[in-house]
Amino acid sequence: MSTSTERAERAAANKFAARRRELADSALEAIAERGFANTGLRDISARTELSTGILHYYFDGKDDLIAQAIWQYKSECARRYDPIIETSISADELIARFGVEISATLRDESDMHRLWYDLRNQALFEDGFRETIVAIDELLTDMVWAVVERHAELRGATPTIDRATAYSLFDGLFLNCLIAYLRGDLDALDHIRIRSGNLLAASV
Repeated sequence: MSTSTERAERAAANKFAARRRELADSALEAIAERGFANTGLRDISARTELSTGILHYYFDGKDDLIAQAIWQYKSECARRYDPIIETSISADELIARFGVEISATLRDESDMHRLWYDLRNQALFEDGFRETIVAIDELLTDMVWAVVERHAELRGATPTIDRATAYSLFDGLFLNCLIAYLRGDLDALDHIRIRSGNLLAASV
């Protein structure tokens, strides 16, 4: 049986972790706006109501804050297709709903996705949040593979590509459409919707 001291320590640790999550969520938009290289704790403080003292208390530095923020955001992203996987009753329905959802996230959260690719590139040079980036890539690989497997199941078939290849193909498609959209090409929204469906259809 745990002692009152142990319970108090756990409660304090949980409260600290919850506050870190809150602060990371608050800072995420400021980080996404300016990108990794142009953002420091002072910049985040200037664009939010968070003091640098508070940020330094809860985080070891910029890398720690960014790692927490992007982990939280991408963890949410990795679950957004779960309802489609769980409730689609035909392969065509899954393709249609997947296309709509992936197009919507490209449109509505383009700054956040731009930040993700910025950080993933920076992780080639920076050690501070590299492990977080690798872990997120694994989450996203699982997400894509779950869609591919469910589509194949609804077709009564098996995927013709493996897990890593599936992620590479969808990630490359998403990145190309994101770049086009950020340059002002609104057709990128239709392109990601249609091409993601075509890619799914070709995966069996």
